[in-house]
Amino acid sequence: MRKMLVATLGLCVAAAATAAPFAWPSGAQAAVSLGYDDGLNSQLDHVIPALNRRGLRASFYVPINGPTLPGRQNEWKAAAAAGHELGNHSLFHGCSAKGPGRDWVQPQHDLDRQMAPQVQEQIIAANTWLQSLDGRTRRTFTPPCLDLQAGGQDFVAALRPHFVAYRAAGPGLVSDTAQLDPYAMPVYFVEGWTGEQLIALVERAAAQGALVSLLFHGVGAEHLSVTRAAHEQLLDHLSSNKTRFWTDSFVNIMENARRQAGR
Repeated sequence: MRKMLVATLGLCVAAAATAAPFAWPSGAQAAVSLGYDDGLNSQLDHVIPALNRRGLRASFYVPINGPTLPGRQNEWKAAAAAGHELGNHSLFHGCSAKGPGRDWVQPQHDLDRQMAPQVQEQIIAANTWLQSLDGRTRRTFTPPCLDLQAGGQDFVAALRPHFVAYRAAGPGLVSDTAQLDPYAMPVYFVEGWTGEQLIALVERAAAQGALVSLLFHGVGAEHLSVTRAAHEQLLDHLSSNKTRFWTDSFVNIMENARRQAGR
């Protein structure tokens, strides 16, 4: 028993020794990742111009069958050229149809009816399409609906070599290097949040020296939306406090965080 206690204590001490607070660029107090899912018109019409005016960079997770491809692909190319990340959100935005509120999932896009290798091939193909838009080979992935299984099998673990990180876990802040799991990064769904609530979240991250990821969909339109006023209020706060908040694409933030954590 004593040997077990000593071994356990040793593991705890080792874990504590490897934990270190993040040191964000230019002494910023928090790293803020703004992510926008589904490749929506409001993101091209309102979000990207608003970010560009303030010199902020974000990540846009664009499913290849989304409403703005291929009709507005030149605008996505321009977004990438301006420093925004085009993240992978699969070819067809497949989700599980199980559970409440999933009646919108079409049978051909139901992950429960697909095989893991089939979904993996589609996600790798989406990377190829995105590379044709931005010329980049390093990006991040958000599984649609944060669903991680196809046909009852995990499909995301085998895809790790193709991505820097995943946004694939429920809400939370990552405050030190020991907490960092690049392939299970937490994200806050901010549907319906007010500007005050959004600002309070990034301020909480600053108080902890943390990485925080926000997930938007529609802005002032479409589904799972926030108002344009709330979104503008957050962007104004971030741009007015650039020395405190490092607001960048998720791929840039995660490459920095992984270097600090040695992962």
